[in-house]
Amino acid sequence: MSSSTTPGLARFNAADDGTALAALHEVCTSRAWGSALAARRPYATTDALYAASDAAMAELTADDLAEAMAGHPPIGRPTPGDPTSSREQSGMASASAALKEEMLDLNLAYQEKFGHTFLICASGRTGEQMRDAARERLGNAPEREREIVRTELGKINRIRLHRMTETAEGDPA
Repeated sequence: MSSSTTPGLARFNAADDGTALAALHEVCTSRAWGSALAARRPYATTDALYAASDAAMAELTADDLAEAMAGHPPIGRPTPGDPTSSREQSGMASASAALKEEMLDLNLAYQEKFGHTFLICASGRTGEQMRDAARERLGNAPEREREIVRTELGKINRIRLHRMTETAEGDPA
């Protein structure tokens, strides 16, 4: 990721608060995270935006994290009609029926144990890698898992912020 000023970053910096918050909500559904980033505008570089994102992520409460996680569909079940979740979960698209079924079972076990959807930065991962991570993380204590989720959300947010700031006006994100 670059430390440049891009047309997308300039557009974000210049946007009115409602437009900026709406764009940030597409990146992460935590209102606290979005409000923190919108309030710190303008950003001189994309690196400054990423650093602000990381700082805001570190400050999220358990309720804020729950709000952020609620915006993510289960792995293997991207939101219909949502190109972002489909693109991010593309590693599951070519998975076998057996792997998809196993991932569904793991998602259910994870949700039962932790009370929320299994969340992982799925970009660039295969279905098998996501399955293996879910298996491994089921053994975590809730406190440990919450910090892993915070880290994974931070990775997802950086990817989405990059896409938001690199996308030319009118291009699909």
